Amino acid sequence: MAEGWARHLKSATIEAYSAGIETHGMNPNAVKVMAEAGVDISSQHSKNVADLLEIPFDYVITVCGHAHETCPVFPGQATVVHVGFDDPPRLAQGARSEEEALGFYRRVRDEIRAFIQDLPSFLAQS
Repeated sequence: MAEGWARHLKSATIEAYSAGIETHGMNPNAVKVMAEAGVDISSQHSKNVADLLEIPFDYVITVCGHAHETCPVFPGQATVVHVGFDDPPRLAQGARSEEEALGFYRRVRDEIRAFIQDLPSFLAQS
């Protein structure tokens, strides 16, 4: 969702990539709630962070605790910044309905949007 928001809101100033410690494929609930907000992430694909190590990043932003704890060291001058967001699939595990599960995704989607809208000013503070 973060890559989708960055590409949608900040493509003129940010070249966004996203990857995880593990690949899981695109989460259909994430695709659905982003589409509700007018952002199509259906063409994105799940990538492993090891696939991106050769890219000379200025910033690497980790968005979950597990990634922050196990994120590899990036070569070059990349500044690593951690901004924690709840993990929607984990939150949705206990949901009693699909609508309740989607509510978790929507909340995190909106939190990520607010964070991306504040870039790059947020990075200047870190």
